[in-house]
Amino acid sequence: MNYKQIILSLLVLTAISCKEQNKYLYRIEGRQISINDSLQSNTEIEAFIKPFREHIEKDLDSVLAFAVDTYSKSDGYLNTAIGNFMADAVYEQANPVFKSRTGKDIDLVILNHGGIRSIISKGNITSRTAFQLMPFENSLVVVALKRSQIDSLINFLVQNKTAHPISKLKLSVDENFNIVSATIKGNILDTNKTYYVATNDYLFNGGNNMTFFKPNEGLYNLDYKIRNVLIDYFKKVDTINPVIDDRFIQIK
Repeated sequence: MNYKQIILSLLVLTAISCKEQNKYLYRIEGRQISINDSLQSNTEIEAFIKPFREHIEKDLDSVLAFAVDTYSKSDGYLNTAIGNFMADAVYEQANPVFKSRTGKDIDLVILNHGGIRSIISKGNITSRTAFQLMPFENSLVVVALKRSQIDSLINFLVQNKTAHPISKLKLSVDENFNIVSATIKGNILDTNKTYYVATNDYLFNGGNNMTFFKPNEGLYNLDYKIRNVLIDYFKKVDTINPVIDDRFIQIK
């Protein structure tokens, strides 16, 4: 809750109190109270929340897996090891959920480069790692798209020239960024096929200028946060060792 919401809540409570006492509200005042280091902590509140904080800290620092190297979203050009890891983890965790509900498979995954908010450091991976990578509350959705919209998705990636994380989609372009080949799960694109694309709700709603999700042939909300996808995947594997590969490359 931000300071404006706090002030509004106080005003509503004041109005209710005045009404109950048959008094008239004759003046409204508001002021911003800065939250900074100058504010003194309340020892009683600190003592009350201490066991909860310790429990959360212990949970965040519990070891889930191990990274053989340090991975950053700046370590590649058109695809990165960390981006490949995240997109592949989404497919790995989301596809069984989607298939159990619909009987269909996810065809490809697309996330956004800017949504990777941290590195994965060499060594132990914890729940805190997942919160640092994905501090937002973004959830997974699967969007049914026609071939023409898949073409728009591919053109977006090519024109953007950014390592947006993708999985099951493979692209190659020439030195002038003309498309040389594009396949999904090893197959050329089918004009008559409906493709099921996993992404997050932010991108589905046009974030990062990804406007190709609307209109569509259907939307499926998996009610599965990206952060929880990462935590579940970390728990399932012992070690991660993602690499930069050929899923999106430029041929020179």
